[in-house]
Amino acid sequence: MSYFAAALARTPAGWTAEELDLDGLTDVDAVADRVRDVDGEAETALLFVEEDDEYVAILRVDADDLRVFVSDSQAAESYPVAGIFAGAVEEEPAPSDLDDEEEDEDPPDSEPVGDADLLADLGTPRRDLIALVTHERTLPSDVISEVCERAGCLDELETLRGA
Repeated sequence: MSYFAAALARTPAGWTAEELDLDGLTDVDAVADRVRDVDGEAETALLFVEEDDEYVAILRVDADDLRVFVSDSQAAESYPVAGIFAGAVEEEPAPSDLDDEEEDEDPPDSEPVGDADLLADLGTPRRDLIALVTHERTLPSDVISEVCERAGCLDELETLRGA
C-alpha cells in the first residue's frame, strides 16, 4: 500500500480516526461505504488520501451525500486510487478563486477538481483549500494536516500517522 488513507468521523462525542485499506475498491460508493463503517453514528466522515507526495483526495460523507475533491486532476492517470476519486468528479475543474494577477502566469499542468467547498464549514473555505493544494511547496500531507487542524481532528490524524 503506497498511499495513506485516513478516515476521520465526527460524532457528538468527538472525532475518531482509522487508517483504511482501499485495495480492491473500484468506485467512490464502495469507498464511502468503507468510510461509513468507521463509525455508524458519525454526523460527518472525511477520508483523506495522499500518495507519493503527488496528490491529495478528499471524500466527505454526510448521511447519503458524497462530496469529492482531488488536488491534481492528472493524478488519476498514474494512480489508481486517485482515479477512483477523479472518476466521481464532474468534468469541470474546481474554480481557483485566486487573484487575477496569478491568471497571467503559465497555467499549471494540472488543476484541482471537485467540490472545493466540501470543508468550508470545518474551517477551510474554498479559497484556502485551493491555495493550499496549488502552493508549489506544500506537500499533500501538509494539506491534510492543515485541514485537520482547522477541523479540530489533528490529534487523531497524528495518532494514525504515528501508529
